[in-house]
Amino acid sequence: MTLRRANLARISGGLFDVLVVGGGINGAVSAAALAGRGATVALVDRGDFGAFTSQESSNLVWGGFKYLENYELPLVFGLCRSRNRLMKAYPDNVKEIGFLAALDRTAPYRPWFAALGATAYWGIGMFGTDRPHLISATALETEEPVVDTTTVRGAIQYQDAYLVDNDSRFVFSFVRSAIEAGASVANYVELVAAERQDDRWVCTLRDTDTGEEHTTQARVLVNAAGPFVDAVNDDLRTTTGHRIVYSKGIHLVVPRLTTTRHDRVLAFFDDTQRLFYVIPMGHRSVIGTTDTRVDEPFTHVTDEDRDFLLAQINARLDLEAPLTRADVIAERCGVRPLVVSRGDGDHTEADWTSLSRKHVVERDDARGVVTVLGGKLTDCLNVGEEVAADVEALGIPLEDDLHNWYGEPAKPTRAEFYRQARLMKLDSLRTRPDAEPLTDRLWRRYGRRAFDMLEAIRADPGMGEDVMGSTDYLRVELHNAAEHEMVVTLDDFMRRRSKIDLVVRDEDIVGSPGLREVAEILFGADADRRLADYLAAKTGRDDLRPTGTPRPA
Repeated sequence: MTLRRANLARISGGLFDVLVVGGGINGAVSAAALAGRGATVALVDRGDFGAFTSQESSNLVWGGFKYLENYELPLVFGLCRSRNRLMKAYPDNVKEIGFLAALDRTAPYRPWFAALGATAYWGIGMFGTDRPHLISATALETEEPVVDTTTVRGAIQYQDAYLVDNDSRFVFSFVRSAIEAGASVANYVELVAAERQDDRWVCTLRDTDTGEEHTTQARVLVNAAGPFVDAVNDDLRTTTGHRIVYSKGIHLVVPRLTTTRHDRVLAFFDDTQRLFYVIPMGHRSVIGTTDTRVDEPFTHVTDEDRDFLLAQINARLDLEAPLTRADVIAERCGVRPLVVSRGDGDHTEADWTSLSRKHVVERDDARGVVTVLGGKLTDCLNVGEEVAADVEALGIPLEDDLHNWYGEPAKPTRAEFYRQARLMKLDSLRTRPDAEPLTDRLWRRYGRRAFDMLEAIRADPGMGEDVMGSTDYLRVELHNAAEHEMVVTLDDFMRRRSKIDLVVRDEDIVGSPGLREVAEILFGADADRRLADYLAAKTGRDDLRPTGTPRPA
């Protein structure tokens, strides 16, 4: 945790142009945009980066085809524009993917009408993807035999994009960009108190891992606390014209369901005529999502949630055996922070799913606060630019935006990495026919830092070995995470820097002989405590935690 300690030391007692509170996608992209344009920036989150709403997404980067139902054309246009920018800036991380939507007799639209909508969506998206297609029910049987076509009238295929790795890792890429631009960042640091004194905020911070308190100062605060923005603003005594309400969504991770291709999303209308999806994730499939009104941001998956999604997918796929709860490998559950005008009354169940998925950025000139409400992974670049504009309006001078605070390294750098990897026969370290080439994986996840990994593997071939069997994480990746990725708990790595927790069953993780080595590489002398905390959380057994070890915050 040397990198985290060094950053926390800079934050403690420092004076910054901007303090960003919240390390989800909104906070991470704000820090990257501001630091990339010359501002002095501190970023803190009371948990891990990308550890709340941002780790529970569908891993999709999309323009929101379904939002056309509510005629939200400006929103769809903005999302499509951002999707196109992300695909161009992150060609190895954000890839185009087909959505194959089967329309049965209970679907609200006939195939020909849905095809018109898909064509309009393609046009609104400035033709940034392949064109859509209308598919007959007969052709669908060949396209994807797992779909039960008994009552299907036809299908359409339209294009959007998805994250090849998990959402939290994408969030962390912006945190890394902020660090590389000079920002000071620290996870597991919460804002305890903030007082406006003259032209700056004096803030008390607490390290939730050690309990230590620190003081820092900033001229402007950016509230990017996601579902908690209203509570943070209450503490800051600032008000906004909008507020947040919550929609709960869940996903179930199951064994791969598709039979012909695993590079495509299947889409269906459920019994409530709401779209849900089967999304590829490595060698698994992810079923989701739901849309349920809740009154607080802390949620969990219920038996009712599980049974609903399983029933919906079983009714629409022709499986050898119906999916049951025993087939669920992992679950994702979170809330969407939806933006409504302050003063609006309670929304009825009838109009709940029609609430806009837009984001709003508001500025309090008198208090020096910028608030980000709502937002999606797809819209992150727009959020970063809008926050920077408001921070500049508050008197913080910024350099011209050269758009170099986001994106993957240049093509010549990529070509040189692939040349070096080819010369050392990196991909020959993998013998499984279904394994992703190591060259692709290391470049996508680590960019320029992947060069150091090649050097480490040359010096020690053991660095190119998998640590936990079929999880596809090399020993060198663990050493990189320990040095560069601010891993404080084992869950940070297993759930967010990687997606091991999402694609491997808990019992297989707990029983893996490589798990202890993972902890030892990440935490050194503190490995026993961190491993015990992780196992206790996994199994619900506190007796696995050494005597005298406190519960994690």
